[in-house]
Amino acid sequence: MRKKQNQIKQDRRKGIEIMGQLIGLVFPLLPVMLLAIFLGVLGYLCAIFLTILAGYEMIGGVFVVTSANIDMEDLGFLLFLSPVKVFVLLILLAVLRGVLHYGEQYCNHFIAFKLLAMIRSKVFGVLRKLCPAKLEGRDKGSLISIITSDIELLEVFYAHTISPIAIAVVTSLIMVVFIGQCSWWAGLWALAGYVVVGAVIPLVNGRKGAGLGMEFRTFFGDLNSFILDSLRGLDETIQYKGGEKRLKQMEERSKELGQMQKGLNRLEASQRSVTNLAILLFSFGMLFLMLYLYLTGNADFKDLLLATIAMMGSFGPVVALSNLSNNLNQTLASGERVLSLLEETPQVEEVEGKEEVSFTGAAAEHVVFSYEEEQILKGYSVEIQKGKIIGIHGASGSGKSTLLKLFMRFWDVQQGNIMISGKDIRQFNTRNLRNLESYVTQETYLFQDTIANNIAVGKVGASREEIMEAAKKASIHQFIMSLPKDYDTQVGELGDTLSGGEKQRIGIARAFLHDAPFLLLDEPTSNLDSLNEGIILKSLKQSCNEKTVLLVSHRKSTMNLADAVYTMENGRMS
Repeated sequence: MRKKQNQIKQDRRKGIEIMGQLIGLVFPLLPVMLLAIFLGVLGYLCAIFLTILAGYEMIGGVFVVTSANIDMEDLGFLLFLSPVKVFVLLILLAVLRGVLHYGEQYCNHFIAFKLLAMIRSKVFGVLRKLCPAKLEGRDKGSLISIITSDIELLEVFYAHTISPIAIAVVTSLIMVVFIGQCSWWAGLWALAGYVVVGAVIPLVNGRKGAGLGMEFRTFFGDLNSFILDSLRGLDETIQYKGGEKRLKQMEERSKELGQMQKGLNRLEASQRSVTNLAILLFSFGMLFLMLYLYLTGNADFKDLLLATIAMMGSFGPVVALSNLSNNLNQTLASGERVLSLLEETPQVEEVEGKEEVSFTGAAAEHVVFSYEEEQILKGYSVEIQKGKIIGIHGASGSGKSTLLKLFMRFWDVQQGNIMISGKDIRQFNTRNLRNLESYVTQETYLFQDTIANNIAVGKVGASREEIMEAAKKASIHQFIMSLPKDYDTQVGELGDTLSGGEKQRIGIARAFLHDAPFLLLDEPTSNLDSLNEGIILKSLKQSCNEKTVLLVSHRKSTMNLADAVYTMENGRMS
């Protein structure tokens, strides 16, 4: 854990840099942000001068009633307003404060939700370019945490951070000028108070909690992954009586996360205490400062009264700013994770602007490929003639599936070439390449939707007739029609209501619906019994007359479909 924590600290960019990049996204909505700041400043000034006016009138009235030896001119013009007018003015300020605060919050949340929608769109756009390499053997729970809770937490930044900072700065400067009219010493003291409460304390606290905030968000993502993994493996956990062990691991991780949360809560509590103490010290400091100036003849009673009440009632904006740092550590950590994802570069860059190519054949030429340090293919070559079914047979882990993914250009080869129609696929428009190929994976993923919509993934805007025709080619139409709602039957989460073979045939139906000239089949009958395998192979033979097929399987019986069979062993062909 200590090593991981140090790594987090080394990799993390500075908080001010994160804030700068997040603020940069606001520029399209800058007019709305400026309106929020304007309304916020006016709202706080209404609240502050509501306090000043009320206190000023109350104390002035006491002196009038007691006939104290005070020059009435020192108390200002407000004593000459009737009580009714003063009361109306106080109500007006209070109502304005509420209306202006509502307007500020409306603008801030409008900005926040617009930007969150934009960030989500950008994140999904980036993931589309990063995948499938990004998801290959990666921590999906952490990604889920980023695109859900981390992005959602940025709402705090956009709705409750940017404009409060500007509002606190502008309002504090206005109050420094106002208090400074009583005495420039008082103005300096007020400035010092606002800086300490609104900047010094939050910055010190932020440095203490910066690493813990990032560690908390990272560990939270890890816990999401663990829970997701536990749910997916629930059947195996129950079967092999691993429930107690899994539950203990979950409790330990939850307790560790709770300890991190306690650490953040302690920082929050300590900051609140220090902030409240600083407010008291600066408020009473202003009182004693003005009292000294009054006694030495450097300020009149009106100045003493105004400066003291104004100081005590004007900490609202900087307190709001100070409280931001309580959640800002986690917010900035979330921002760091989101920005890091947005800045990731794909392992395979998409290509566009090239001339469209039709399919005339395919080949792999002396291909070398490795997953990080593990070499999978070593000088592999194979030629695939148009209209032929080429079988590649070999044991699991020999590199068969990797070859298909290279033809799909999920990765680029380190050496050699993957060719289609005599052209390196790195020179193909990515959309053109995808249109030429249909790919059936070993594990067919089904969305939580109807069978028809799951097959329709293969072609945008496919009609029901086209979907049914594809299902017939995959020999699953009769099974679908036997269901209570036939093609409108829901498949459940991850297709749990269907067998492995049924899911696999839906995957094959998708490929037929896509109707590409080059069909890549990765273990298409691995989840089928001998009878159903024969049905599928017969259907493939009949439906692929005009297609070129690259068929990968470890089953020798599946290879009976192929016109030519190659054996792969340790990344080489024989």
